[in-house]
Amino acid sequence: MTGRDRVARLVESRRFGNFIIAVIVFNAATLGMETSTKLLAEFGGLLHVLDHIALGVFVAELLAKLYAYRARFFRDSWNVFDLVIIGIAVIPATGPFSVLRALRVLRVLRLISVVPSMRKVVSGLLTAIPGMASIAALLGLIIFVAGVMATKLFGGISPDNFGDLGTSLFTLFQVMTGEAWPDIAKEIMAQAPMAWIFFVVYILVSSFAVLNLFIAVVVSGMESELREDIREEEAKQAEEQAAANREILGELRALRAELAELKAGARQPAS
Repeated sequence: MTGRDRVARLVESRRFGNFIIAVIVFNAATLGMETSTKLLAEFGGLLHVLDHIALGVFVAELLAKLYAYRARFFRDSWNVFDLVIIGIAVIPATGPFSVLRALRVLRVLRLISVVPSMRKVVSGLLTAIPGMASIAALLGLIIFVAGVMATKLFGGISPDNFGDLGTSLFTLFQVMTGEAWPDIAKEIMAQAPMAWIFFVVYILVSSFAVLNLFIAVVVSGMESELREDIREEEAKQAEEQAAANREILGELRALRAELAELKAGARQPAS
C-alpha cells in the first residue's frame, strides 16, 4: 500500500470524519463567543488562538485530500465547496479585506459536506431547482397580475399600500406571507366592503396553492435522491454478494481438486 493510499484511507475513515465534525462544531462555538464583547475582552487572545488552530486543522485536511486524490479532488463538488470556504478563511482579514472576518463563520457550512444526511438534503434541493424555477415564475406572474389589479382598485383608498405598482407588489408579498394582512384588508374594506373577495382569492391562490407546489417539488426531489441512494446501496450489496459467491466457488474448486488428488493417491497400488 502506497503513502497516498494510506492517506486516502485515513481521510475516508469514520473516526477522521467525526474528528472534523467535532472541530467544526467547536470552531462554530468559538466564533459565536467572539460576538460577545465581554468574552472577547476577557478571552480574546485565547479565542483567536483556538480559531487559528481550527483553521490549521481544516487546511491540513484539504492538503491531505489533495495529496491523496490529486486531480480527482476537483471532480467532487463538495471538495471544491470546502476549498472555497477555507480559501475565504485564509485570506488576510486586514485593510480592504477586513470585511472577510465576518465570513469566517462560513466554515460552519462545512457540516453540509461532512455530514452525509445533510449532503442528501442539499442534493435533493438542487435536484428540485428546475421545478422550483417554473413555480417561482408562476408565482411572480400571479403577484404581478394581482399587483396591477390592486393598484387600480385600491390605489386611491390606501396610497401607502397600493399607491403604485412597486408598493403594491411589496404589500402583496407581505400579504402572501400572512403578515399583517387583516389590518391591510380592514383599511381597504372600510371604503370598499367587497374587497375581501380580492384578498381571499389572492391568498388562496398564492399561499395555499402555489407555495404548496414548492413543497411538493422539494419532496419529489428528496424522493428521487432517496431512490438513487437505494439503487446505489443495492448495487453495492449485489457486488459484495457476487464477490462472496466468487470466493465460495473458488474454495469449492480448490476442495474438488484436493479430493481428486486424494482419490488418485488412493487408487495407486501400494509398492
